[in-house]
Amino acid sequence: MLSPRRLFGTNGIRGVANKELTSEMAITIGSAVGTFFKNGTLIVGHDARTSSPMLAKAVIAGLNATGCDVLFVGMSPTPALQYAVKNHKPDGAVIITASHNPPEYNGIKVIWNDGIELSREQEIAVENIFFDGKMRYAEWDNIGTTRDLPGVIEDYTEAIKKHVNTEMIAKKHYRIVIDAANSVGNLAAPYLFRDLGCKVMTINGNIDGTFPGRLPEPRVENLTELASTVKAVGADLGVAYDGDADRSVFVDENGEICWGDKTFALIGKYFLKDNPNEKIVTPISSSTLIKDIADTYKGKLVWTKVGSVTVSQTMKKIKAKLGGEENGGIFYGPHQSVRDGAMATALILDIMAKTRKKLSKLIGELPKYFIEKGKVECPENLKEKTLENLIKQMKGLNISTIDGVKVWFKDKSAILIRPSGTEPIYRLYAEAKNEQKAKQLVNEYCLKLRRLIASLKD
Repeated sequence: MLSPRRLFGTNGIRGVANKELTSEMAITIGSAVGTFFKNGTLIVGHDARTSSPMLAKAVIAGLNATGCDVLFVGMSPTPALQYAVKNHKPDGAVIITASHNPPEYNGIKVIWNDGIELSREQEIAVENIFFDGKMRYAEWDNIGTTRDLPGVIEDYTEAIKKHVNTEMIAKKHYRIVIDAANSVGNLAAPYLFRDLGCKVMTINGNIDGTFPGRLPEPRVENLTELASTVKAVGADLGVAYDGDADRSVFVDENGEICWGDKTFALIGKYFLKDNPNEKIVTPISSSTLIKDIADTYKGKLVWTKVGSVTVSQTMKKIKAKLGGEENGGIFYGPHQSVRDGAMATALILDIMAKTRKKLSKLIGELPKYFIEKGKVECPENLKEKTLENLIKQMKGLNISTIDGVKVWFKDKSAILIRPSGTEPIYRLYAEAKNEQKAKQLVNEYCLKLRRLIASLKD
């Protein structure tokens, strides 16, 4: 839901198409972005949603109206468009996508000249132009032009190959099942991995913006078809992408779904083996498993607030080469410091090939944690006060207040309690070395939260 004086949320501008995010609004946003970029040249592309071509045309109209020239890519994975910014060196880009949101949603991401989404300070500058009506329109003879930019996806897949041992992967002839969520992941990944000598099978491979196969977020409950297909065809690996193909969730050869913390830890482990003392960036919502890997293999772990833009911006600021999120986002800096589903898949194949181990074996060698989640209703007007009081109650414990409050206990269990940015609730994420302790933490802190919120209502 778009708020009164805010356009950008955690990851771009989002809203229900033709209700919260209309074509008229998209033209105005395009004009505000064009004013911000001051007659620059911008790449524009979009995902597979039914409303994406309409919104892309509207944004382009707004950009051209302010004198900006547009290089139009059309339908493409988000990371391919971000790589195109690095490759072609325009002033920036605008990507029409709502990523993992349901099909009725759409969104607008604005990219700086390094391929990374705008910083919060830059977003505020665009918002001020938009809300204050300070768009600067070009004279009739200085209106911007639009031309097609071909070859973007091919350039992107060729760039990925430079970061893995292509010969070693090709010799293995891995069998892969790709679940592209009926979206843009199918435009790049199958071709990339066939080029790498893999035998590729796709499910939900036809492009359809209504997402008939499954919802675009690759959650465990959405991936039963992928898991069963991997087992049925005897594949070595399954991978599911989200709606714009910047996130990837993997399935091992036994049909077991590996959540993002585990595959990020695996990539982190082998990255640090080759690059000791390097920094790894991850949100506070990630598992202690990531800290264990960083400690064991001499990495320097940097925690951030939740949000992929924050991870990318932190990586840029401190010159880190690897970042990751628990939801399947992998940021591989030597390629680009943004989430990239196909790059993450290539890295997993590279590790499998170099170690000559199956994914289940590689995951099994990592420290094990059990994760439980919970939520507690909390009115918006009490969220801040609740957090203040919660932090006071936890005085003396080993805590972080980067985003909400996270507590680490001596037995390696932990719990994160943070207010939702989109709903009137608090979310709780607990982990422990056994399932009973993780459930106990969720129950204990749900009760504490309810009591605290009730006392604030009185």
